[in-house]
Amino acid sequence: MNPRIESLEKMLNGPRDGALLRFSLGNEYLKAGDPGKAGKCFQEAVDRDSHYSAAWKALGKALAEAGDNPRALAAYEQGITVAESKGDIQAAKEMTVFAKRIRKTISA
Repeated sequence: MNPRIESLEKMLNGPRDGALLRFSLGNEYLKAGDPGKAGKCFQEAVDRDSHYSAAWKALGKALAEAGDNPRALAAYEQGITVAESKGDIQAAKEMTVFAKRIRKTISA
């Protein structure tokens, strides 16, 4: 197993566990080519901090890579709302583009 993933997993359910740890672990799983596990981590990140726009964006990406376009679209739509409410305009723009692509895929 990836040593970075092992290191992050050892911190789960400890004093440092939180949205950032789950987000970081999700990113490592994405890099390792496991969007299913990545999506679970990103979902746990947004469950812990629903205002974490980067985690919403990553959740949408992981779900899309796993082939779950409807849930990816829902994640991006929620992420856009969160990002706009925080003034995170760049993240909102990026997720808008990704959501538009998924809508086209779904309707095709």
